[in-house]
Amino acid sequence: MIISTYSAEALRESFGIDMSAIDMGPVESMGVGAAWGRVAPGVHSDPHQHDETETFVIVAGTGELIVDAGRRPVEPGMVLQFEPFETHYLDNTGDTDLVFATFYWRDTDRAVPKAGEINRRRFDQRPIFVFSSPTTPNGDLHLGHLSGPYLGADAFVRYQQMNGVRAWHIAGSDDFQSWVVGTARREGRSPAETAAHYSAEILATHRMMDIDVHEYTVSNQDPTYLDGLRAFFSRVAASPLVEPREGPALFDGADGSYLYEGDISGGCPTCGNGTSGNMCEDCGEPNFSFDLTEPRATSSDASPRVGDITRYMLALHELRADIETHHHLGRVPARVKELTNRVFQRDRIDLAISHPGEWGVEPPKSEVDGQVIWVWVDMAYRFLHGIESIGRRVGEDWRADAPRENWKIVHFLGYDNTFYHSIFCPAMYRLAYPDWHPDIDYNLNEFYRLDGSKFSTSRRHAVWGKDVLGPHSVDAVRFYLSLTRPEGRGTNFELAAYEEFTQETLVGGWQRWLNDLGARIDKHYGGKAPDAGIWTPEHTAFLARLESRRLALTGSLGQDGFSLNAAAEALSGIVTDATAFAAREAAMAEIPEWKDEARTAIALELAAARLLATCAAPVIPRFAGKLSAALGLPEPAVWPHTVPLVPAGTRVDLAGQVFFGARPEPSALLPWLSELVRSTLRLPENEWVDDKTLVGLGMESLQAVALQYQITAHLGADITVEELMGSRSVAELATLLDNGVVPDTVAVHA
Repeated sequence: MIISTYSAEALRESFGIDMSAIDMGPVESMGVGAAWGRVAPGVHSDPHQHDETETFVIVAGTGELIVDAGRRPVEPGMVLQFEPFETHYLDNTGDTDLVFATFYWRDTDRAVPKAGEINRRRFDQRPIFVFSSPTTPNGDLHLGHLSGPYLGADAFVRYQQMNGVRAWHIAGSDDFQSWVVGTARREGRSPAETAAHYSAEILATHRMMDIDVHEYTVSNQDPTYLDGLRAFFSRVAASPLVEPREGPALFDGADGSYLYEGDISGGCPTCGNGTSGNMCEDCGEPNFSFDLTEPRATSSDASPRVGDITRYMLALHELRADIETHHHLGRVPARVKELTNRVFQRDRIDLAISHPGEWGVEPPKSEVDGQVIWVWVDMAYRFLHGIESIGRRVGEDWRADAPRENWKIVHFLGYDNTFYHSIFCPAMYRLAYPDWHPDIDYNLNEFYRLDGSKFSTSRRHAVWGKDVLGPHSVDAVRFYLSLTRPEGRGTNFELAAYEEFTQETLVGGWQRWLNDLGARIDKHYGGKAPDAGIWTPEHTAFLARLESRRLALTGSLGQDGFSLNAAAEALSGIVTDATAFAAREAAMAEIPEWKDEARTAIALELAAARLLATCAAPVIPRFAGKLSAALGLPEPAVWPHTVPLVPAGTRVDLAGQVFFGARPEPSALLPWLSELVRSTLRLPENEWVDDKTLVGLGMESLQAVALQYQITAHLGADITVEELMGSRSVAELATLLDNGVVPDTVAVHA
């Protein structure tokens, strides 16, 4: 018998509150740990998770137990148990001590399945808002951009939606970046014209890359954005940690103009590497421009000078404990935690959150004249504004000025933006909404280099998205970037290596296997999927192997272990396994006595193709849809929970299909057909349709009949409604029509 009595004198600080252990005897005999805990009024324990199952018994006081951002009131007499790996903490909302006893024990048989659950952390019970870094509209998107936040966020959201999660990809144009001013000056346009031009180009590149953005905010063009940003800044500025204060800054030695961000370069005061003002891309630490070593102005030969100026200043160092608590709530990579620890080693971090300038948004009722809100404050608000915009679209009363505890936020960003996303933005939320505890995951990528040097918009050292993207290349680009994107380490892109991979692996490997499988089905089974017959041990081993690939893809695309590198490797693994299996089983394909075993082997190859199509959907959705159609199946919409066979008797059309390859010359009929499609669907004149299927554009059967009539009337071409509503893009349909129309008619319509 074990008896323990609560004693306040025995308590010691642990998990941010007071606790004392209860002696339960030898662990090997009892298997249970126990402790007393006390949470003082207005205090909460540190959020954490562990592999043990844990039970709280509330003895005295009131408060709330928070488990994976879900709040539950607690009071004396309540017993609460939570599962392994659930992030939890106690918050004392009352005016007396909250006293509890806790009992915890390790159960591997329970913990391991919990670690692999698809909807862990209540992803299926709350809205998921996925943000990719807002793009600076000083140029179009290059492959460095596309490989990082944007492709990552797109694949993440597609996977979550296949699991029934309400998830949205929110992106936008960071119009008020100071870098826009420099580009506008070089190109002879106003900052507003420059931002509008490149914002439109960026969105068009997203569409060409099959990146599905559900909310794309262009801050200078959104009628509600500016007032919302000013209101957010007012909340931040009302904090005692923010005040207009005089401090040192850097000025041009010739004309006295204020210098920061892209206006200045020099040596990073932390690591010594070359950097611009405010942020070092190499070590990730902020600078204050005036502390750069050997500073040089971008547009002046005069040596910069240090002077004093009054700006809105934030005492960021006072928020260290709040930021560290925040980093216990979501998925926060070790790189973020290490940077946070390094930044807060400084005694003080006095950060200017307003700067002199004409391009930007002036603070409301400002105590400093001629200044604009720092664009990174703008970014913190932008995320909340995006949620409110999504809410209006889906009928939810989500408001930027009233954020909810139940929101789950996921950021995709480059390491060079880590300080802003994971330290500065949470600081802004803490000041603006002290009672909100945002639950945020951070997914980082490092630098993607081009021929050994950083991709750079300003230096025009880049492979631009529009230069390589098209209906026949987008899958290859997406897959190669997924395979080589810089996760956890910098990687390098070489155009020749990409082209070689496309031809040798995707065309010579994936496509060849699928075409060969189709040819064998045509030859032996009349073009229809055979039913599985007799199974051999090799067959069951291959099915088990496919299941291991499915599990690997589930883990690599899920929220806890998201990695496009791993997902691409696992997709390639399906093809590698299937190709080897087909080679081994080929020896009995022509032997009549083994026909029942042979059809099982073909059924399993088809199962591999089906698994490839379904699991590829988040990564290369166009290929996934085309392969599914060739297998006689609908477009993948639900993530598989097993490895299903293709139903026996299904018509299979794999032989001769072109899934990957060099971009062919577009049909001369494409502009005419694209305009006809836009007219039929009443789409805007500039809507990009060339690489979309008619079904994907929302065309219904009656509209397809009308389109078919127009095509026949103008071209005399014979095309069926089924072909129009199939898996071909508008560009592919134009090529199909090209082959059946006399040259003179093509020339007239071109």
